[in-house]
Amino acid sequence: MNETLLAERAPAAGPSFPDMANAIRALAMDAVEKAKSGHPGMPMGMADVATVLFTRFMNINPADPAWPDRDRFVLSAGHGSMLQYALHYLLGYADMPIEQLQHFRQLGSHTAGHPEYGHAIGIETTTGPLGQGVATAVGMALAERMMNARYGDDLVDHYTYVMAGDGCLMEGISHEAIDLAGHLKLGKLIVFWDDNHISIDGATSLSTSTDQIARFQAAGWNTIRVNGHDEKEIEAAIAKARAQSDKPWLIACNTIIGYGAPTRAGTSKAHGEALGAEEIAGAREKLDWPHTPFVVPEPVLTEWRKVAARGAAAETQWKGRLAASAKGAAFAAQVSGQVPQAAEAALKELIAKHVAEKPKIATRKASEIALAAINGATEWTIGGSADLTHSNLTITKGMESVQPDAFGGRYIHYGIREHGMAAAMNGIALHGGFIPYGGTFLIFSDYARGAIRLSALMGVRVIYVLTHDSIGLGEDGPTHQPVETLASLRTLPNMLVFRPCDAVETAESWAVALSEKTTPSSLALSRQALTALRTEATSENLTAKGAYVLREADGPRDVTLLATGSEVEIAVNAAHQLAMAGVKAAVVSMPCWELFERQSEAYQREVLGTAPRVGVEAALRFGWDRWLGERSAFIGMKGFGASAPAPDLYKHFGITAEAVVAAAQSLLKKD
Repeated sequence: MNETLLAERAPAAGPSFPDMANAIRALAMDAVEKAKSGHPGMPMGMADVATVLFTRFMNINPADPAWPDRDRFVLSAGHGSMLQYALHYLLGYADMPIEQLQHFRQLGSHTAGHPEYGHAIGIETTTGPLGQGVATAVGMALAERMMNARYGDDLVDHYTYVMAGDGCLMEGISHEAIDLAGHLKLGKLIVFWDDNHISIDGATSLSTSTDQIARFQAAGWNTIRVNGHDEKEIEAAIAKARAQSDKPWLIACNTIIGYGAPTRAGTSKAHGEALGAEEIAGAREKLDWPHTPFVVPEPVLTEWRKVAARGAAAETQWKGRLAASAKGAAFAAQVSGQVPQAAEAALKELIAKHVAEKPKIATRKASEIALAAINGATEWTIGGSADLTHSNLTITKGMESVQPDAFGGRYIHYGIREHGMAAAMNGIALHGGFIPYGGTFLIFSDYARGAIRLSALMGVRVIYVLTHDSIGLGEDGPTHQPVETLASLRTLPNMLVFRPCDAVETAESWAVALSEKTTPSSLALSRQALTALRTEATSENLTAKGAYVLREADGPRDVTLLATGSEVEIAVNAAHQLAMAGVKAAVVSMPCWELFERQSEAYQREVLGTAPRVGVEAALRFGWDRWLGERSAFIGMKGFGASAPAPDLYKHFGITAEAVVAAAQSLLKKD
């Protein structure tokens, strides 16, 4: 279908190609100049590539930017954001009038310093941290192939285009992403490399001598090199990449950064600062662009707007195919983002079963059981792991692996690529149609931190299954024991961090994570078996409250014990010992601090009480004082762990019921 549309896109009489491209250059340099902030060099250097791509190949409809079968465009070199904003103005996006360009990088504008998903319509992903765009696009391209395997070319047949710079390809995440994409033969992924040989410090030769063409070829990509300012070469390369889609493509574009600037073009001075009035005047003369700032001649604007008209026509044809398809209703349901009721019902049934049977299992095992229920009830979940499948327990019965040329599976083997996995899951979630989850050890979430942060910033439903969550993993020692990682994840805005204490809380955590359409979740799960503590049936999802009273004191509280995960059992045992000594102790389980913060102040006061508090967690204290208050103590880690069996470690580091009892009694003596 796309090739038929291409035949209708042959260049016609009208504005010249240089005029079409120079509109991007002029808008970019004018906006950066007015803001006295920004990066004009990349938009000016890649304007020719962008013009060919959008006017002759891109399938988008600005009037319906969420059209499921649109082509995706990712500006991985996000500092060049004015390229995208200029394009959006020229194409007629409703939220991008010329006034937005005139308020580039200003508070309240849609034209943020780097492209932000959800901040302006048509932005497919947040970029700026270099390399993230390339890696996220791999997830988008993979999701396209997986949806295509389910619904066919009539409903899913689009490309993912990426513009990346030297910095994107230097970042380590690019290696993970390029390798994965090449292995999976994602033939509808096309990356344009802005090969301008310039970085902020100067020539790229200062810091790299990598042969990127050879690198991509070694990873299983097709490659081609073009003059990034030659209209015909660019067009021919894109056409070839679309026609030969057996592998992903790298189109290396030899460009001049700041193209058209009389003295700064080709230098690092064009990269990240306003060009200045004199340089811009010279650029206007050199580019034969005599128009005043922010003015695009009507014939040029009219020609650009034809892209939108063609896209609208393409979407109309697609909607006809959707209406005629026997799979149309299923497709619409899958891209809606709503969790099927069958999955919710399966988890409720599982919770009732756990309450009745009281299993003593590791929460990573409880997660596996919850996933079996979820994956059995819906086919919209896509699992995976960074080469720790049988440690994270992220695969369930009946799940087939996603393989090159076989995208009907539901389980992705990401390899030892935590960062690439997280970014790819962002891309899968952004593409739509699937709910991705992926596993690694909690400590190795640090390797994925950049992409996890973007999950939270963008507000996408990505679920991180992070096992081996404390010194309880035992003999692997301090390199694998994440004493600081919980605190680090909890600092992220818009991230739910769950640390369930047993099988019931684990299933409840999964129920909440699935329901949160605009918030990612991290599940911190134990390696060691944990005693069932939630043994009474309730119609409420107590984990959804973030914290709740698990065991109330027999009478007015003398002390409140707060704990998460594997340490809740320690708190329960301590409460029993305190009761034997005549001390009335309540136990509060706090599986998700962020959800507790959402509750009313009255509920928080009811749960926390007014008695002295003892916090218990096999991690560092950082963050706990917000819940503990002044009359408090904390039982946990004070430094790194050690290599030994888990029970020995808990005794060695003093994370025991006896230590909790002693701390509580000490507080009561002070009172």
